[in-house]
Amino acid sequence: MSQTLLAGTVVAASSLLFLASPDVAAQAASPGTTPPAPAAPTAVLAPGGLSPAPPVVAPGPQADASREQDEIFAQLRDAARKNDADKAAALAARLPGYAIPSYVDYYRLKPRLRDASNEEILDFLKRYEGSAIADRLRNDWLLELGRKRDWVNFDRELPLFVKKDDYQVKCYALLSRAAKGQNVAAEARVLLDNPPLYGEACAALVNQLVQSGQFTNNDLLAQLRLAGEMHATGPSRRTALLLGASDSRAAQAVDLPAVAMARGIGSTRADHEIYLVALGRMARTSLKLATVALNKNASKLSAEERAIGWANIALAASLTLAPEAYDDWKKAEGAPLTWNQLEWKTRIALRRGDWKTVRSTIEAMPAPQHDEPVWTYWLGRALQAEGRREDGQALFRRIADQNSFYGQLAMEELGMQISIPPSAAPPTPAELAQVATNPGFKRALKFFSMRMRFEGTREWNWALNGFTERQLLAAAEFARQNDILDRMLSTSERTRTEFDYTQRFPAPHNDILHPTAQGLGLDQAWVYGLIRQESRFVTDAQSGVGASGLMQVMPSTGKWVAEKIGLTDYGHGMLSDIRTNIVLGTNYLNMVLNNAEGSQVLATAAYNAGPGRARTWRGLLTAPMEGAVFVESIPFEETRTYVRNVMSNATNYAALFDKRPQSLKARLGTITPRGGGIGLP
Repeated sequence: MSQTLLAGTVVAASSLLFLASPDVAAQAASPGTTPPAPAAPTAVLAPGGLSPAPPVVAPGPQADASREQDEIFAQLRDAARKNDADKAAALAARLPGYAIPSYVDYYRLKPRLRDASNEEILDFLKRYEGSAIADRLRNDWLLELGRKRDWVNFDRELPLFVKKDDYQVKCYALLSRAAKGQNVAAEARVLLDNPPLYGEACAALVNQLVQSGQFTNNDLLAQLRLAGEMHATGPSRRTALLLGASDSRAAQAVDLPAVAMARGIGSTRADHEIYLVALGRMARTSLKLATVALNKNASKLSAEERAIGWANIALAASLTLAPEAYDDWKKAEGAPLTWNQLEWKTRIALRRGDWKTVRSTIEAMPAPQHDEPVWTYWLGRALQAEGRREDGQALFRRIADQNSFYGQLAMEELGMQISIPPSAAPPTPAELAQVATNPGFKRALKFFSMRMRFEGTREWNWALNGFTERQLLAAAEFARQNDILDRMLSTSERTRTEFDYTQRFPAPHNDILHPTAQGLGLDQAWVYGLIRQESRFVTDAQSGVGASGLMQVMPSTGKWVAEKIGLTDYGHGMLSDIRTNIVLGTNYLNMVLNNAEGSQVLATAAYNAGPGRARTWRGLLTAPMEGAVFVESIPFEETRTYVRNVMSNATNYAALFDKRPQSLKARLGTITPRGGGIGLP
């Protein structure tokens, strides 16, 4: 461990002891914010170890009754999710006059939706017309109507569905039209890009399009290829049967590629595609074996099939940043590429500085793909590299107004830096009062108080429909006053002409974070940028893998860091304490930063994916690489998105804190080939 790291951790440990205090209500907020509401009593660190939580005043009978009703409601929600209609009915009967009657009625109806009459469902939709939960029930009903092939009612209800965000409802919508003889093949080719999500609806759509002659064998081969790439065994089986091939061999190609390859390539075009799927799956385990197998059977394959085989291998090589990936993509010339393959061919070309391939591959992407900000930016860079400066600048102008990673980079290509726009006038008392009386926000606050964040977020977002810029700013301020900071920043992000960047980039708990970060020598803007991405400032955030709190610290990491900094009396339950979470998280961040020799890009990637993976990605470099190219070619999609957002956030925070323009490019810097590093968990 380096001396710098040791010095930093000693400062942080002493800071933690110094900061220990049960007065959570006194936590400082960022300039211009109101202090957060008092948190629930919790144990806090003190010089002698844990101090007891302050005494709790016993609630009165009314509070007890309300809490009991909330507990029954939580049980009702759970029963509905398990489709236990009898239990849901019994629990709903115990909630007359509950604070959120629409959800009681929804959870009573949802488990028996298949048997409920149309009249009962329509009655619910009429009673709660215009509400979030009515749209949720309409979504559920559309799925049921599609399953029953009740196209009369489906077609009537579909235009009334507001969210229009359900993948299977979209498939049923095309299936309804196809059943009437309409040609929907072109729309289906765009929609059917995610086999793991197909379910009954999309599988039925594929089957209908094949039966009606709208889908050809080439469409099915593309679906088989996509299912194999995404490890979707069920869709692979179904597609193989539609091609007249063996569904068991298709399943083996996905799940047991070595077995499928050992059986040979077969004689039909479908058999060949199944073999090529197995080849691609095998390449994820052994590039060498897959390459040998393709070369061995090359003479039995057509030129296009060989190209598809190389594309499958090239994708696997790209996902490990293997040096042979670039040459493999060259061998794949002429293959029909999936969206994922097009993206990775572009990323590998970026790493090689092959701007001609970057341009041609992006231009070959379907319109919805190449219009994304990421590919708009890189196409602009490719055009500039080829001497077409004006064409490149035109592309940068398309996205430069977007306050995001690639929008910020585009701004810099246009000669601008990232600065904070002038703040709008704060919401007036009248504007805030109007928001406070909104029934949707009232329901959201009730759900948040019960830690039902999914329902609370749905109600909050629904209430924002049709809001003006001023109303959005008022709603964001209302969220701040109620200490729901994730809703504050997401609401404020919706504005396009009036801005308040203290809402978009809040800095709560600064009395804890500032001295801790300062003692470690950490860039406070970067730490806040990371917290914003990790938890959106939800203090009790819990990830699916067990990470906790503002900085989403894993239990094992928390224990390891606590030992390293000499934090005695540490227990896993303390991760939910704000002070403890920030101190452990910042110490760990400092460790990975030192291990990355000061690169915020590498340290951010390490914080998300683990230091070992970040070291591996860096170790594959043979020469210095532009930071933006390194970020774009991070193999894990989650980590790639995470690093983009953290670095963009940090740039905005720096502009806000320092009150001067910033450069994202300078913050990204250049990533150099691997140096030394200490072992971290």
